[in-house]
Amino acid sequence: MDDATELYDGDRSDMPESAGGNTNMTATQPRDVQTLTIAADTEVMRSRSWERLRFEIEYALERGTTSNSYLIQGDRSALIDFPGESFTDSFLTALTQQIDPASLDYIILGHINPNRAKTLKVLLEKAPNVTVACSSPGAKALGQLLEEDDIPKIQVVKGGEAEIDLGKGHQLRFIRVPTPRWPEGLWTYDESTRVLFSSKFFGMHLCDSAVFDLSWHDSLEDRRYYFDCLMAPNARQVSTALEKLEDFSLSMFAPVHGPVVQYHVHELLHAYQEWSQQQQGKALSVTLVYASAYGNTATIAQTLARGITKAGIAVESINAEQTDPDEIKAAIEKSAGFLIGSPTLGGHAPTPIQTALGVILSSASKNQLAGVFGSFGWSGEAIDLLESKLKDGGYSLAFDPIRVKFKPTESTLQYCEEVGTDFAQALKKVKRAKAPRTPASSVEQAVGRLVGSLCVVTTRKGDASGAMLASWVSQATFNPPGFTVAVAKERAIESLMHRDNPFVLNILADGQHQGPMRHFLKSFGPGEDRFVGIETQDAENGCPVLKDAVAYLECEVADRMECGDHWVVYATINNGELLKPDAKAAVHFRKTGTHY
Repeated sequence: MDDATELYDGDRSDMPESAGGNTNMTATQPRDVQTLTIAADTEVMRSRSWERLRFEIEYALERGTTSNSYLIQGDRSALIDFPGESFTDSFLTALTQQIDPASLDYIILGHINPNRAKTLKVLLEKAPNVTVACSSPGAKALGQLLEEDDIPKIQVVKGGEAEIDLGKGHQLRFIRVPTPRWPEGLWTYDESTRVLFSSKFFGMHLCDSAVFDLSWHDSLEDRRYYFDCLMAPNARQVSTALEKLEDFSLSMFAPVHGPVVQYHVHELLHAYQEWSQQQQGKALSVTLVYASAYGNTATIAQTLARGITKAGIAVESINAEQTDPDEIKAAIEKSAGFLIGSPTLGGHAPTPIQTALGVILSSASKNQLAGVFGSFGWSGEAIDLLESKLKDGGYSLAFDPIRVKFKPTESTLQYCEEVGTDFAQALKKVKRAKAPRTPASSVEQAVGRLVGSLCVVTTRKGDASGAMLASWVSQATFNPPGFTVAVAKERAIESLMHRDNPFVLNILADGQHQGPMRHFLKSFGPGEDRFVGIETQDAENGCPVLKDAVAYLECEVADRMECGDHWVVYATINNGELLKPDAKAAVHFRKTGTHY
């Protein structure tokens, strides 16, 4: 076991997390299980983690999360999904208040991982006669996660017509929705209530008291972020899954994370369709091939994919253990670059990765940029193997191989996201170099005459900090005092500029701006400290203030709007100071509106 020593996989909402808070409740709020009827004979049990979470990129907004389970009680009963082991006792207490676990007829697995398998084992002890319904890959996963004596009666569902009749009209249909991260993915549809139990799809990471989706606008940023982290690298599979819903009448989405979607079903479905189409319509794509024994290499892959997609390049995510070599070959041949990641098992790369490496060496162009990553417990020989084989094959590695011992830390996740963004920018640079240069049009020159104060945005969140030069800044409101600033999607600082995050806007002084401007214009490596050689002091909100600024404003992100290749961030001002009363603000003049 060399990929990790802790058996946690893609869903770790039930893992112990660091202390902290979110906007909905204080950090001292105890974990609990909230139960409510959502449809006829149907209850949701929401295992709530109020504290901030930051052990995978998908949780980076740190608003807590819920792990949702659903119980349908007709003439027969079915439990759909369940939380991981840290919620086992409290969940079973809540479940027992609804039904005697021994009388359960079915447990339905939308997805499974090692952490949830531990809760399943306890459930099976209390419900020895239960039938577990899952997909074929789900059954295979159970065989790997449970001891032979613990494996229950399994009903492998294929999808299509109703396969389980619970009585009282509750005919359950199943829809296979495999993705590279969750090859066992399964939706359950109840024909009586028209509820789609959608597993990982249509969720979000937010913990509050609202069981249903009360506000579309307030939740949209969180939903989009969740999609970008989990679904965007699998856009092709997501589109295929969404097409399967065309013949279904839907009243609700019941996901495993976040609120039940009752009021905005069609809006969310349309958003998923639009976001998936946007990803598939990108001009450039990256093939990301990996295998993951216990989830840590998959976490690195997911974080790299997030960095790439935020920079406007599509990712084709491929689980080497679940994908035919011909499919890997087809993806590689149409991509502008590729990344390959592996755990180390017994001092070697798993056989599927060795097979994928052979496909890459025989089909990838030497002009394609490449990258290597992996997680390991003791040695990491698989990463060395991938690096040496690619270099011997004449491929250029865009970054030093990412080597993560055990599970990634918060700073590692930030580093990996920045590596992904830099990889995407390198690909775009190659494309620009090949494109013929054309003079700026009259319109582009006119747009360039829009001017703004030259500023530096600085922020800090835990161990992560960031800074960027900004000139697209404009006051937006008097009361409360607020302004907008445009942040390119590919900026490293973008991940620290979400709603409720603090930052400082440092306004540079005319005639004294050249030094700071040159410093923050230069290219920084992933994880590199942006403030080396710059005099700073901490603002009250904990973010850096540049001592050379003419003035600074302590701000908080109040809202964001997606605008093409930028996010327009609206921030409210909480504090500030004029440091140099006699100095004028520097203004940025451009010759064209096509670049900064």
